[in-house]
Amino acid sequence: MEVYTSDSSDTDSREQKTLDFGRMSLDLVTLEDHLASPQKALLKSSGDIETMLLNHNRLVGLPRLLLQFANLKILDLSSNAITTLPDAVCQLPLVTLIAKNNLLTNASLPKSLLSKQANATNGGSTLKELNLSGNQLTHFPEQVTDLRHLKYLYLGGNKISSISKDIWKMQSLHVLSLGGNLISEVPEAVGSLNQLQALVLCDNLIEILPTSIARLKNLKSLLLHKNRLRHLPKDIVALKNLTELSLRDNPLVVRFVQDMALKPPTLLELAGRMVKASGQRPGPYDIPRTLAEYLNSANCCVNPNCRGVFFDNRVEHIKFVDFCGKYRVPLLQYLCSSKCIEPEQPARGSSVPAASASSGFMMRKVLLG
Repeated sequence: MEVYTSDSSDTDSREQKTLDFGRMSLDLVTLEDHLASPQKALLKSSGDIETMLLNHNRLVGLPRLLLQFANLKILDLSSNAITTLPDAVCQLPLVTLIAKNNLLTNASLPKSLLSKQANATNGGSTLKELNLSGNQLTHFPEQVTDLRHLKYLYLGGNKISSISKDIWKMQSLHVLSLGGNLISEVPEAVGSLNQLQALVLCDNLIEILPTSIARLKNLKSLLLHKNRLRHLPKDIVALKNLTELSLRDNPLVVRFVQDMALKPPTLLELAGRMVKASGQRPGPYDIPRTLAEYLNSANCCVNPNCRGVFFDNRVEHIKFVDFCGKYRVPLLQYLCSSKCIEPEQPARGSSVPAASASSGFMMRKVLLG
């Protein structure tokens, strides 16, 4: 995956404003002793500290003296045994909060992550990066959707089964990382994240992507490997800025007509197609209302050389399409007849004949992309 650098990585006399207690095997009592002792705190005034590193220790909670660091912007609590994130963190002007690889549950998070500081923007939050990966969350933390200025959200490696439908509120998001969960469905609302540049959904249980994905015009990285995807929405070709697409370990297949158990069309289907093909438009009193509604439900065949329609009986066909000048990806299309399946063309710049353009070689290119 491409590296998306968060705002917290900007270094400006960082060493002078950092308190580093990382990898010292500290428990909570020992840490509080360090913070209370000016000598052990390297003689730095608490008001000068903007970054505190408490990662890779033996902490089960946060120190009581944390609030004395009134200008703290970056707090790294990763790789401890913390079971509760207290409301006190919302009283700090944090820009980055990293609490990955702990023992946090949904119930142990603050009910609101909005800043309780008087100078918080519009009563909102200063938080721009939140990392809760590798914890014990079972559902998407709804309080996160109130963080309107958040740019980087990492929730991977939990047990989250669904994505909040209110995700659309997070209009500042640049990175949304939800890999390694139990997600089976992606809501249409994800397509409303106009600033999103990286979407990580790998290692989940996703079978279908919403067509709204095509609205993510700024998306550069889309990681979908290790899911249950059999095809991608055809509108995904609209993602002109996408430079990284990972599809490996999905049951992506080319479905040939001869392998499909097609049901013969019903008499109603055949009659409806004939009416549509003839161009007749029955009046409101010519046929029953139910038949009129049925005729209005006709779908056009996607083959540009065909003017046919279909109702309930359709041919599902996977077509490989050149994508980003680098991949050939399987897109699902619906046709009115097997005769409308167009021969595959070889990949651009390839000498592979058309008949073998959907070969295993092309499939491996997609899966390894």
